[in-house]
Amino acid sequence: MDLDAIDISIISTLQTDARIPNIALAEKVGLSPSACSRRLDALEKANIISSYHARISARALGHPITVIVFITLEGQSTSILEEFEDAIKTCPNILICYLMSGTSDYLVRVAAKDLADYERIHKEWLSAMPHVTRIQSSFALREVINRTSVDIRLSLMEKPRAYQPKNK
Repeated sequence: MDLDAIDISIISTLQTDARIPNIALAEKVGLSPSACSRRLDALEKANIISSYHARISARALGHPITVIVFITLEGQSTSILEEFEDAIKTCPNILICYLMSGTSDYLVRVAAKDLADYERIHKEWLSAMPHVTRIQSSFALREVINRTSVDIRLSLMEKPRAYQPKNK
């Protein structure tokens, strides 16, 4: 699906406020409500908009510790990867899991209540996962940025400017 300026405006607006009523969205992007609804349906059917969700704060819900974990498996056969991935999906403290290239097989982000809670997660969940041979944990000190997506206007319409250091 080729995106035009109106599609990009719809997507950009929804990334900021996914709960915006269709009438307000239509007004903001310069369409009638019915035309806006048709565009939105097309974006969803093309899987450009894949879901709508509330972003929940793990910190506010009592899990202020974020741990970035690198996991290495004993091999990379399809069955080993599938067994590990099926197991990791069952751990309620795992926020995200990526299959990686490089020295580790997976990168996992874990939410924990405190160090003792992470120790429990490490012992009862991560170490118990099938085929795990190495776990390396790093504790996030502070969240600097946490985007849910790229700025569609910059990625599709303009060439982003490179970082320019401030003159001191």
